[in-house]
Amino acid sequence: VEMVGDLAQRVSATLGQPVRVSFVDVLGPTPSAVLASMAGPTIVVPAFLSRGYHVTTDIPAHVAASGHPDVTVTEALGPGLQLVRVLADRLIESGWRRDDSVILAAAGTSDPDARHDLHTTATWLSAITGSRVELAFATTGLPRVPDAVAALRGRRRGRVIVASYLLSEGLFQDRLRASGADVVTDPLGTHPGLVRLIADRF
Repeated sequence: VEMVGDLAQRVSATLGQPVRVSFVDVLGPTPSAVLASMAGPTIVVPAFLSRGYHVTTDIPAHVAASGHPDVTVTEALGPGLQLVRVLADRLIESGWRRDDSVILAAAGTSDPDARHDLHTTATWLSAITGSRVELAFATTGLPRVPDAVAALRGRRRGRVIVASYLLSEGLFQDRLRASGADVVTDPLGTHPGLVRLIADRF
């Protein structure tokens, strides 16, 4: 929650105008509550790394429930080359080498469109690393990250790096760190590229 607040402040400074935060799940305030308290044209930027139920169903339902008459909802943050550049930066920061095996680790989804987005991101990251990047999941979806790490160790020598495709620290990032990989990158967090992407979506 602290990271999300920090991210919103950085986006606000970039845009030169206030940015409000809401949460679709678990915490409040909800998007409908925040929208109901606002007047004038409003833009909602879904801070999700791919399409999925929250983006395609929850957010439109919140917009409708708010009664706000003038809301524009942007696309989700991914897939996109700006996010892939952030992932590449996180790999470089972690000490990635060209002979390392890389796994793109997402939270997980059962949504076909979201899975397609994640495969697209893995493909683009493969182009940057120069070798195939495997896709694995911390929760919903197969393979799970520990299984993908073990499979790569069985097929290839060298280090296995898990590229975290998560926004923040938390339970899922802890699972990545416990996956048996040699290196796990930090979440995307408040990387300047992510701040710029949200501002660009706005």
